[in-house]
Amino acid sequence: MLRAEHITKTYNAGKKTALEDFSIDVPTGSIYGLLGPNGAGKTSFIRIINQITQPDSGEIFINGEKLNPNHIKDIGYMPEERGLYKNMTVGDQLLYFGELKGMTRNEALQQAKYWFEQLEIDQWWKKKLSELSKGMAQKIQFVVTVLHRPKLLILDEPFSGFDPVNANLIKDQIINLKKQGTTIILSTHRMESVEEMCDYVALINNAKKILDGKIFEVREKFKKNIFGVTLSEVNAEHFETFKNHFPVNNYVTENNLVSFDLKNDSDQNMLLNELMKVGKIRSFDEKIPSMNEVFINAVSTKN
Repeated sequence: MLRAEHITKTYNAGKKTALEDFSIDVPTGSIYGLLGPNGAGKTSFIRIINQITQPDSGEIFINGEKLNPNHIKDIGYMPEERGLYKNMTVGDQLLYFGELKGMTRNEALQQAKYWFEQLEIDQWWKKKLSELSKGMAQKIQFVVTVLHRPKLLILDEPFSGFDPVNANLIKDQIINLKKQGTTIILSTHRMESVEEMCDYVALINNAKKILDGKIFEVREKFKKNIFGVTLSEVNAEHFETFKNHFPVNNYVTENNLVSFDLKNDSDQNMLLNELMKVGKIRSFDEKIPSMNEVFINAVSTKN
């Protein structure tokens, strides 16, 4: 859906580099996580996609076609700094923004009604934005962004300002849009949302891409062959022998169960055979690092 090739962007007459030789490929119908510390270059890239600014070098393609003004109608963008009119009624704003995206007034009205039903906000049509709470205003911003049914949806911190119930409601709507074929770029610091929702991810740090790929493959790259084990009916003598060969960490005994972590770089079947001599295996799981751990590890390594 979107392909960026060797994007470089500088500010202050070249003194500040926002993006350096940045390339990604966002598959159609996927949710693509765009991650990085504050100031890494994420917002600069999003602004280039929306043609708010231009890159110094490099190109962006939408469905194989070089990015051009005609693509604006195919893109929906919800910035982290929201931009609605506080003294305008919700209904008038939706119709206005829909028409700006090329919709007829009737098309905008029908889509607004659909989204008001989905988000259970029917009673807000005649309210001014200034009368709404931050979370309520966030819902309106989301509706404004998706009203014209964009093919590419860019969401910058979409869960900011929401309580857990409404954050989950918006998450479900984002996933539904993906199922309907929308391609979504998600920029967020909520790593749990990345794990739950994203198919792919790219991590930017200091203007450069430092990793990208499928979520599971990225997490796999950072695993350290550490396994979590829980045993019952433990033979104390055999366990002491086992610990002489395999370093045991985070040892916990509770309700006649023994739990611990251990690192193993050798054959897992051999390890399981050794564990069966110690006791009855209740659980044996390789610990795959979370995206939060990957984020911290990757950024700290590159600094």
